[in-house]
Amino acid sequence: MQDIKELSFGELENALKNWGEPAFRAKQIFSWIYQKKIKDFSRMSDLRAALRKRLEEHYCLSSLHLARTLASRDGTQKYLFELSDRNFIESVLIPADNRVTGCISTQVGCKFCCSFCASGLSGFKRNLTCAEIIEQALYLKDSLQEKKLTHLVFMGTGEPLDNYTNVLKAVRVINSPLAFNIGARRITISTSGLIPAMKRLADEGLQTELSVSLHAADEKLRSSIMPVNKKYPLKDLLNACRDYIKKTGRQITFEYILFKGINSDLQSALNLGKILKGLNCKVNLIPANPIKELGVSPPGKLEILIFRDTLLRQDINVTLRRPRGQDIEAACGQLRLKYVKK
Repeated sequence: MQDIKELSFGELENALKNWGEPAFRAKQIFSWIYQKKIKDFSRMSDLRAALRKRLEEHYCLSSLHLARTLASRDGTQKYLFELSDRNFIESVLIPADNRVTGCISTQVGCKFCCSFCASGLSGFKRNLTCAEIIEQALYLKDSLQEKKLTHLVFMGTGEPLDNYTNVLKAVRVINSPLAFNIGARRITISTSGLIPAMKRLADEGLQTELSVSLHAADEKLRSSIMPVNKKYPLKDLLNACRDYIKKTGRQITFEYILFKGINSDLQSALNLGKILKGLNCKVNLIPANPIKELGVSPPGKLEILIFRDTLLRQDINVTLRRPRGQDIEAACGQLRLKYVKK
């Protein structure tokens, strides 16, 4: 039986229309699911009894099973969910002074095998459905007591643009005023650099943020830590970013994780500034979360600050992300990997 959260608002309207129901029923159902936290059709009291019964016969309202929760001293919450096929995924809730950001997964595992990421260590299993993606956002939203979920990033396990159709459908539901009502500019889609999907995304007419995982400023180094670079080389990726910026008028964020002894030296900073010169972009510097299985660790504080200041002197817009959740191993895939091993 299909989870009704697989349906976009338009698809739900059409399904109801085929049943002879008025269009406003779709708004009522969206409100019950996404605003009133109801997971049982029988409790949707403003629907006719016959419609509630018909919904029960054709659709379900499934939920993720929470397998484990980890809470960090800094307020970060990490959740491990078990899916109906006994696979596991992760989501993270990151509170800050004026925002609460949810980080959600799009795949079970990952096929791109970046050398610094735990997501792909146990292999790629499958794409998440639209409903499974949305259910993570619903759980994060409903878990908040006093605060509101203000931002959502597709940066958990998996490559979002490799699950393009389901991710974009989920984005539109999350953005809808009838559902989560999170503004498009508060939704970020991350990618390791899948150029064809980036070109497709540029034509969607969305105002979502695009975040590109860069992590190196030359072809050889990027290929060694991100195998995707062998298929979509850095030079072509940067050209695709220029095209995206031109077509959408939107700034791109380049994620750059700083790894001790790999990409955090002065020359790497100079090279990065050189290849990004003139681009409407921002660089988000992220000191690496330690991952024992991969031998990954962050550089020292002085080296991080020198790297940042070198970019600033080259007129590159830079932010330095404060490490979050290190005491609960909040890097993508870490909790899932440890749990699956058990």
